[in-house]
Amino acid sequence: MLHLLNYIGGQLVAPHAGRYLDNPEPATGQVFSRIPDSDAHDVQQAVAAAEAALPAWRLLPAEERGRLLVRISELIERDLERLAQAESQDNGKPVSLARAVDIPRAASNFAFFGTAAQHFASETHFQEGVALNYTVRHPLGVVGCISPWNLPLYLFTWKIAPALAAGCCVVAKPSEITPYTAFLLSELCIEAGLPAGVLNIVHGTGPGAGQPIIEHPAIKAISFTGGTKTGEHIARTAAPMFKKLSLELGGKNPNLIFADCDLDEAVRTSLRSSFANQGQICLCGSRILVERSIYEPFKERFLAGVAGLTVGDPQRAESRQGALVSEAHLQKVMSYIELAQQEGGRLLAGGQRVQLEGRCAGGYFLQPTVFEGLAPDCRTNREEIFGPVVTLAPFDTEEEALTWANGTEYGLAATIWTRDLNRAHRVAHALHSGIVWINTWLHRDLRTPFGGMKNSGVGREGGVEALRFFTEPQSITVKL
Repeated sequence: MLHLLNYIGGQLVAPHAGRYLDNPEPATGQVFSRIPDSDAHDVQQAVAAAEAALPAWRLLPAEERGRLLVRISELIERDLERLAQAESQDNGKPVSLARAVDIPRAASNFAFFGTAAQHFASETHFQEGVALNYTVRHPLGVVGCISPWNLPLYLFTWKIAPALAAGCCVVAKPSEITPYTAFLLSELCIEAGLPAGVLNIVHGTGPGAGQPIIEHPAIKAISFTGGTKTGEHIARTAAPMFKKLSLELGGKNPNLIFADCDLDEAVRTSLRSSFANQGQICLCGSRILVERSIYEPFKERFLAGVAGLTVGDPQRAESRQGALVSEAHLQKVMSYIELAQQEGGRLLAGGQRVQLEGRCAGGYFLQPTVFEGLAPDCRTNREEIFGPVVTLAPFDTEEEALTWANGTEYGLAATIWTRDLNRAHRVAHALHSGIVWINTWLHRDLRTPFGGMKNSGVGREGGVEALRFFTEPQSITVKL
């Protein structure tokens, strides 16, 4: 049994109240670790440590801060296999996915922002013969970072790295459902020589540890990724305190497939965009809209691909679908499968819980599930399911496809499949989505802004946008 610890003031410490939470492995249903059930006292200790570290950290040259972040990146790369195994055990995802995507991306986040801070330029405006105006960007101070359970280390580092690069000190809370790799990151930060208090990691629940973070007066900004309802609560709490907010929230992403697409590539990538990480990625395309003339050929090939997605022990190399993250989440997703049937959907594939033998007999496994025949405005097509459930629907015109694609409260991401360059640009500009991929999916350049429109969030992460978020601009004018 593993006992995880908080990381406060450069030390691994037990929770003040001595309370712990059970953490089950999704693939088995068995508790494999216990995590701190932290409270406001632990958060206050973390904030105090961050405030003590802030003066020296913010004055450290960006190049020196960057060296430390790059060193952490190198340690993540060194321990890639250990971290991938931990991520798979904690989250239920195939270890092959964690090895290929999650852990390398976490290393890239530290490496990218470790160097990006050195190229973060300010502005100068010269008024001829009158004045020189220049802008300085100062670190905000102590900031809070709260990350979700679906891509645990990947998204945890996506927030922490730019905050540290910008000169802020951080109080961070990983999801209590998937805390393991955040704890391992604590150990790597100590090994890397990160100054005490610069990063503090407090484990616990949203009400127990998250709420004290978002309402603490010394924390100047909150960067949060998670559900829209939680984002609303954070905004209600933090906005009246004039904290800066970056909220990356839910999605109900459309995948628009036109008749002139590369059908084989559209099918192959749509399988990945539908079911990667068991559909537990906010960017997954859960509404697949196909031009009617190729609807049946697409459906036939897509369903053949779904049949080949092996649901199994995440530790096995041949497993393409692992376990959902928890029993509660499995039940939520299954309730949507029942809802889709009540709304008149025709079940084309899946829909059943998978019972494995051996060590995974108690795991939270679900078949990849496909429906058709559902109205575009039904709940199944409007609400975020966040699991391996997708809907297929034919469309006749570009205008109809856009109406359906934009017909939800979300606007995070969309994918377009077409060989027509004019159509690709025209449709992309008409989509109410913060991110649009054309003939690809999940292609990420860390320099580009990341975030959604409508109820998918507030603000942007990534590249210079993240560094801007964690800094405060100051305008200075010198009269000539």
